[in-house]
Amino acid sequence: MTDTYEPPQVWTWDTESGGRFANINRPVAGPTHDKELPVGEHPLQLHSLATPNGVKVTILLEELLELGKDAEYDAYMINIGDGDQFSSGFVDINPNSKIPALLDRGTNPPTRIFESGAILVYLAEKFDAFLPTDPSERAECMSWLFWQMGSAPYLGGGFGHFYAYAPEKWEYPINRYTMEVKRQLDVLERNLSSRQFLCGDDYNISDMANYAWYGALILHNIYDASEFLDVASYKNVVRWATEIEQRPAVQRGRRVNKVWGPEELQVTERHSADDFK
Repeated sequence: MTDTYEPPQVWTWDTESGGRFANINRPVAGPTHDKELPVGEHPLQLHSLATPNGVKVTILLEELLELGKDAEYDAYMINIGDGDQFSSGFVDINPNSKIPALLDRGTNPPTRIFESGAILVYLAEKFDAFLPTDPSERAECMSWLFWQMGSAPYLGGGFGHFYAYAPEKWEYPINRYTMEVKRQLDVLERNLSSRQFLCGDDYNISDMANYAWYGALILHNIYDASEFLDVASYKNVVRWATEIEQRPAVQRGRRVNKVWGPEELQVTERHSADDFK
């Protein structure tokens, strides 16, 4: 950045300055148009997209089904590029207009849950799985889950935006967020040097949440930044992410509400196990 930016006395919104995805960001909330959400036959209604935050939830739902839990669900795609997240129906279940959002029609009245971490906790408690009941073990799980929720904005909104999506490459923000992402990877690396999973020997929702972001970074070169971040040097994180990705439920969960990549791996909507065939 060669010119010093002098902030105005009162900020005003410039839709031309946001880089890629600028058309889906705005400084106000609320719906932009009326549109009802579709309703499937199962109590659990997921409205999402296969971004890391969306994948967290579909992985958990598929893991619950793998355990034999009665967690059948309908998953409908929210196309954020088309502004589906600003429809009146979606805003009713998520006033923040971000994916994912879950509606549990099996309760009276129906229960809405938004924020991916809250959805993971809700489902884990509802089906009594993937969340420890021992107070100390539960605290460790929740700590790693909340760590991910607090760290993701630096990885996605910070590093990802300035490295991959901003209209120009600016050295200061790229260096600032790269430093933080490398620090986060080192946190995971050190923890996983003595543990199979984040909390020890047992796989739980904290692994699912962190895998969705850091597994994508380590194994799938999101932001085209694998070499830049030297992700291969974090050997324990690579081992952990690879082990998780080999799970059949994880492989299914990654495909739900996906509309990019090889067509045979896309499951735009999911209503039953047959949708994966």
